[in-house]
Formats: sequence, C-alpha cells, structure tokens
Amino acid sequence: MNRIWKLRDRILTPGKPVLVMGIVNVTPDSFSDGGRFYDRDAAVAHALELVRQGANLLDIGGESSRPGSQPISAEEELARVLPVVEQLVQLTEVPLSIDTTKAVVADRALAAGARIINDITALTGDRDMPEVVRSHRPGVILMHMQGTPATMQDNPTYQDVVAEVRNFLQTRLQTLTKLGIAETQFVFDPGIGFGKTLEHNLRLLARLEELANLGRPVCLGVSRKGMFGKLLGREVNQRLAGSLAVACHAMAHDTAQILRVHEVAPTRDAVLMFQALAAAGL
Repeated sequence: MNRIWKLRDRILTPGKPVLVMGIVNVTPDSFSDGGRFYDRDAAVAHALELVRQGANLLDIGGESSRPGSQPISAEEELARVLPVVEQLVQLTEVPLSIDTTKAVVADRALAAGARIINDITALTGDRDMPEVVRSHRPGVILMHMQGTPATMQDNPTYQDVVAEVRNFLQTRLQTLTKLGIAETQFVFDPGIGFGKTLEHNLRLLARLEELANLGRPVCLGVSRKGMFGKLLGREVNQRLAGSLAVACHAMAHDTAQILRVHEVAPTRDAVLMFQALAAAGL
C-alpha cells in the first residue's frame, strides 16, 4: 500500500501512525451531537478541545447526513462552516477537512485554509467538484453510499456488498486520476451505515483488507453508528466500546489508517496502546 496522502502543501502517511480524525458537526440536527456545536464559538471551542485530546485531523460538517435527512442550500451550509474554518486556521496547525458534497462550499473552505474534502458522494454529487480538487489539490476522502441520506436506509440491497463497494471505489479512483488528479490525494471510506444493513456493515468490516488492497489508505467511520444500537442495544451516547472494538480489529489487521470519531481521547488512547504493544513485539 502506498500510504502517502498529499494535502496540497502537506504530506501525511496514515497508518504510521494511525491518524485520529475528530468530528465537528456544525448542524442543528446531528443524530449524535443534537446541535450542541451549532454555534460558531461552541464549534471552535469543541474543535480545539479535540486537538488537545490528540486529534490529528478535524472534520467540519455543516449538513447532516443522518438517515432520512434532507439537503440544505449551499448558502446555509457556508454560513455554518466557513466562519468555523476561518477561525480554526488561525488557532491550530491540525489539518482541517470540509465534509461536504457541494463544490462551492469545498472551494470556499479550501480557499480559507482547509486541506481535505470529505465527500460522501465520492465527488459524484456536484459536477464541479473535480475541478475544485484540480484547482486546490487537497486530500480527498472518497466514500461509498447507496442512495442518498434521505433514502439510503429504505431498502439497501447488494449481491456482494464488499465486491460492489470495492469496485465502486476503484472505478472512482480510475475516473478521477484520468481527469488529472493525483492518486496520492485519495483515501477510501467504505461508508459504514450509508445504505447498508447491519449484515452489510459487518461483512465490510470483516473484509476491509479487500479495500486496503486497492492501494490507498482507508478512513473508517463507525463512531456512534446505528449498528451498535441494533447489535448491542446501546443508545447513541453509549456506543464507545463498540467503536473501539472495531478500531482495534482494524488496527490489528492493518485495514484502516484513519479513524473518524466523536470521542477522540479514548480512541487516541487505544491507538497509542496498540502501537506500544506492536512496537514491543507482542
């Protein structure tokens, strides 16, 4: 695997060590945060606290992608996220990611200092997004999703979920590199919970090496996902143990190099402990 990830003026090597991406939801209707960080100052304070806890990256989103959510305008999304990005670039060196499907939002956030686009549509949701990537040369997280957030959990169906997710991401990589975007700008995300049943999610997690074998780092986002509610009977704020179990499984098999999470401190502890054991030869 080529672990080099180019973020415009920076180069990271995810997996050496595993990177922890802290989630900053600047939305009034997040399924996990309940709008607690909708206010700009609250969002910035939360982001800086995640950095203090050990976040290597920050992912800032202004539009909810929870199951059943409806899209908002680019103007509203920009009003939510741009002030947060503009303030954070003055206060931290941690690379900022903009979680968006809209080219204008990505363009403005990157111009303000963000270095990563995290796009749940894998740059298919806005025809202008590839040009934004060519222009700014950010790192890009390409995610798989069946359907849209409004419909994705209605009846997700696959013949072979792992093969279909793998083929989709491989095809997107090939298409985008033909447009002149460097392969080293991309990271893959299997899209756990995005148009998948519990069984689909478990199969993807158990066979993540099939995505890792595509040659790009994998970003894994399972934090507070509904699968833990179904499998463990836990409410949203009681799903940390499940998330850490998945993270440790992925690290043990070297199938995820970035962990996108709400609870940074305990995830960072798990990463450091795992790495210490690995270094000791255990």
